[in-house]
Amino acid sequence: MAAASGISEGPMTDKLAVEDLTESEAQAELGRLAALLAAANRAYHTEDAPEITDAAYDALKARNAAIEARFPTLKRDDSASDQVGAAPLDGFAKVAHSIRMLSLGNAFEPEDVAEFDSRIRRYLGLPDDAPLAYTAEPKIDGLSLSLRYVQGRLVQAATRGDGEVGENVTANARTITDIPESLTGAPEILEVRGEVYMSHADFAALNARQAEKSDKQFANPRNAAAGSLRQLDAKITAARPLRFFAYSWGEVNAPLAETQMGAIARLKAFGFQTNPLTVLCDGVEALLEHYARIEQARATLGYDIDGVVYKVDDLGLQARLGFRSTTPRWAIAHKFPAELAWTRLEAIDIQVGRTGALSPVARLTPVTVGGVVVSNATLHNEDYIAGRDSKGEVIRGGKDIRVGDWVQVYRAGDVIPKVADVDLSKRAEGATPYVFPATCPECGSDAVREEGDAVRRCVGGLICPAQAVEKLKHFVSRAAFDIEGLGAKQVEQFYRDGWIKEPADIFTLQERYGSGLQQLKNREGWGEKSAKNLFEAIEEKREIPFGRLLFALGIRHVGEQASTLIARNYGTWDEFIAAMDGAKDYEGPDWERLLGIDGVGTVMARALVGAFAEPHERGSIDRLTEYLTVQEAARPKTDGSPVAGKTVVFTGSLEKMTRAEAKARAEGLGAKVAGSVSAKTDLLVAGPGAGSKAKKAEELGIETIDEDGWLALIGDA
Repeated sequence: MAAASGISEGPMTDKLAVEDLTESEAQAELGRLAALLAAANRAYHTEDAPEITDAAYDALKARNAAIEARFPTLKRDDSASDQVGAAPLDGFAKVAHSIRMLSLGNAFEPEDVAEFDSRIRRYLGLPDDAPLAYTAEPKIDGLSLSLRYVQGRLVQAATRGDGEVGENVTANARTITDIPESLTGAPEILEVRGEVYMSHADFAALNARQAEKSDKQFANPRNAAAGSLRQLDAKITAARPLRFFAYSWGEVNAPLAETQMGAIARLKAFGFQTNPLTVLCDGVEALLEHYARIEQARATLGYDIDGVVYKVDDLGLQARLGFRSTTPRWAIAHKFPAELAWTRLEAIDIQVGRTGALSPVARLTPVTVGGVVVSNATLHNEDYIAGRDSKGEVIRGGKDIRVGDWVQVYRAGDVIPKVADVDLSKRAEGATPYVFPATCPECGSDAVREEGDAVRRCVGGLICPAQAVEKLKHFVSRAAFDIEGLGAKQVEQFYRDGWIKEPADIFTLQERYGSGLQQLKNREGWGEKSAKNLFEAIEEKREIPFGRLLFALGIRHVGEQASTLIARNYGTWDEFIAAMDGAKDYEGPDWERLLGIDGVGTVMARALVGAFAEPHERGSIDRLTEYLTVQEAARPKTDGSPVAGKTVVFTGSLEKMTRAEAKARAEGLGAKVAGSVSAKTDLLVAGPGAGSKAKKAEELGIETIDEDGWLALIGDA
């Protein structure tokens, strides 16, 4: 299905459990996940050539959501949590959906399904014993399509695209025999939604024909269906055996029925194919029983499915439940478990990340897991290899992992494969326990494990090539200097060639190599225009906000939010530097002032002061700031502020400002913005759709106001 999976070359945050991430590491990991999910969305929705399995994609989104839940203020504007699909291709006319085509939330365990039912009951105010019916239907693995009928005639067919705008594939859709050209007895306006797919038998026959013509064969039925529907030449689509299951609707000017099952029956009466395995279930137990039946029958269906979709049957209740930003509250997809596979562990390599973390990577005999060829897997840390978790508790029955072992690999929980188990019956007699290195494999410096830390880290700092290049990648990342044309790939290339060894080198690049653009523009992937644009982009970043500069330095434990708070506390870079020098002994008034900043604890403070006290690190920072103008940070306006010193939480939808604008305004008035409600919360601002946070605030007796109340409170402050 995809190319062989490899370990990311970016920051090593992908190896850390969410609960072990520092704020800085979480920021970097969200950036990594945003890039991976954007690429996966393009590959799946736009290019019809998925590069990762559905299980791997779901795991990426789950990890992204878990990090956002732990660090709410780090949520990116381009978060995958707020996106559906991908932008449509340029080759097709664009179609704006009258009603958005949303995605579904996921359940992976029976407990997730029970929680889905509980959430709905809480939202509707239904007791646990109140009857609540659901429909359950197979989740078809194909391409979503919306069909618009006006006065019974098919007038438009559109792909999902990004959920708001799709591609006009009307001519192609007309060639699919399962899609009626006209309907009898239908509402005047009706949008029928469903899935275009290809059966296993038709897929095999198509690939056989492709092979006979020496044409490229398709990796799987989903790719074949998507690629066939999105042909610019409808004759090609007509020659492909596509099918269509209807399961939903968009705009309709008259109700189809009062229930989901009734509406599906109407669609079938209009002439659409609906899935015969769609049933009505009374409660969670019945849903799980049907899930088990479908999972058992999965291999015999003749088409691909990747789970079972549950929907509240009563359409009136669906309307009351409504939607989140990208998913309906009244539906969920119960996904099938990820596949497992056994293979040989050939070697254990050690990779070094930006913060010096030594991360062990299993090199495997290539094996297919869920349609992806896997040759590498994360081993997390030395405890995991030894058969212990970060608390010293036994895992895998205490079985350690050794080179040469027969290991079980899975892809659930992260896109990076993991080793789940070891078959001791196949262990070679001479296999010896793995000894984790005590020195850095990149620079030879000591690799030290601090008390309470699951990770061993290189102490070499900037003299360690691995740390240096990862720090540079972080320095140019989106939330840091964000220099257009200078991303991780370019930084790695320039570092390898000796052009950039530390951040200051970026700002002397033109002076050293660009008086002629000749040396740069003649390099592979560069031309005169791109080289000129790069130098101009670098010039634009010579003036930088204090907080952004501090975050860009990539100091362990010091994330984007902490950098902003620290900058606001000190105001100017010079004052901050003087304070760091004054705190170098971890005592005295400058040290106490640092610890007094809300959100700065002892661990972060030690990392911060230590970075500025370390000669190599400090020299690199001082050389950098020679080329920069550091903008003074705006101190919070606390005089007369009604929220100064208070902890504020925003929840639900905001209509008159974005969440980011609300956060910035609150912080500018001296408030601390938190992501969750606790006993320390002073004020909850709740918009439409506020759920558990509003309930918890009520239980704790915390003042709650709406968006208008918030705007009235802060007024002209």
